Amino acid sequence: FTYTEREGLRLGLVGWVKNTFSGTVVGQVQGPADMVEEMKVWLSKEGSPTSRITRASFTNQRTIDKLELSGFKTRF
Repeated sequence: FTYTEREGLRLGLVGWVKNTFSGTVVGQVQGPADMVEEMKVWLSKEGSPTSRITRASFTNQRTIDKLELSGFKTRF
């Protein structure tokens, strides 16, 4: 597991993340709103030990009736 996968699973979330060629990370996270917020804080402030976070932007947030994904994966 990557650090991000481990944190997502610890919070009971589902989703995915992917490193881009431009040095950014994109992804999608689903789960209880309070846990999603906690994940956003972790992504903004901590991240993996080797990451250098200069800015975090979260877009396209919406409420869903049921989870659309399963597991938490890193995409390549």
